[in-house]
Amino acid sequence: MFAVPLTAPGSELRPLEPHHAVEYLAHIGRARENVDRFVPWAAGAADLDSARAQLQAYADKQAADTGRLFGIWLDGTLVGGVMFVGFDTSLGNCELGCWLEPAAQGRGLVTGGVRVLLEYALVERGLSRAEWYCGTDNARSRAVAQRVGMTLEGVQRSSFPHGGVRRDMEVWAVLADEWAAPQA
Repeated sequence: MFAVPLTAPGSELRPLEPHHAVEYLAHIGRARENVDRFVPWAAGAADLDSARAQLQAYADKQAADTGRLFGIWLDGTLVGGVMFVGFDTSLGNCELGCWLEPAAQGRGLVTGGVRVLLEYALVERGLSRAEWYCGTDNARSRAVAQRVGMTLEGVQRSSFPHGGVRRDMEVWAVLADEWAAPQA
């Protein structure tokens, strides 16, 4: 299977698939507290069956060309990932997301992975727009959007219920011509 090296020594981006369920569940155990502060996504992998089902759901999205999941490995250990939450070729839009366990933060792993996905979506696949949503209190996610050249388009007030509270979400995006311009 393919692996794309990222900038940190010993790091790579690879497809994250159902056969990784044991490794994924162990990783989510390490990442859960960090991830669950912002989105309920990690809670979906509570045991081996639910972890496998979560990975299978993204494998099904990949087969339908509507989403995809990639893991970030550091020195052979799964430490996080990046994803196409949504991928719509008919509209020419995609939404990206990420997660990372605390021990792997600060190495540019997510930023590198997001750049790979943006290049794929906006150049190879020819989509027009890539979106990024993050809570207004998620400084690390906001910083990724800024580092990859996205523009803050606004705040959706009280748009995301999580932990019994409705949260404000920032909307970031980069258009294909904006992505291509710095590369030229």
